[in-house]
Amino acid sequence: MGGHAASPVARALVAHAHQRAWTIATAESLTAGLVVDALVRVPGASAVVRGGVAAYHAEVKTNVLGVPAEVIARRGVTSREVALAMAHGVVALTASDVGIATTGVAGPGPEQGVPAGTVTVAAVTPAGQWVRSWRVAGTRECTRRAARDLALALALGALGNNHRPMGVTPCDDKEQR
Repeated sequence: MGGHAASPVARALVAHAHQRAWTIATAESLTAGLVVDALVRVPGASAVVRGGVAAYHAEVKTNVLGVPAEVIARRGVTSREVALAMAHGVVALTASDVGIATTGVAGPGPEQGVPAGTVTVAAVTPAGQWVRSWRVAGTRECTRRAARDLALALALGALGNNHRPMGVTPCDDKEQR
């Protein structure tokens, strides 16, 4: 998603949420606001987007989003369990229908034994919950953008659009980690 235009996936996600009269909120660690930014670039997004939480630190995940500290200690901040708990937490915090969460390691090196480029995204809706993990090759910014795009695609699929992220978003950054 370059420039200032809304991405087609973000547009479709906002449109599908609007059709269902569902609201959306984000809980973002790795992306630190990129997902909610992509959503609010869509004209009319204010009808469905409730807000976003940049929960970059584990204490924010616990204190603001209600992610159990024992889950973070046992599974790690980049785990599927934490991503799902973040998504559920932001739904509860904002009284939204749909929660989208991102976590992972942008790099340049590993964090707590988790390799750089690890991306975990989750989406929860009244119809269920979805969580996926990927490894992305590229720079920090490439990894963060890929996480944004994967989160939007997973959420769109969760809203029943059959738009499932099958691979990783290609990065064309020339910079090395």
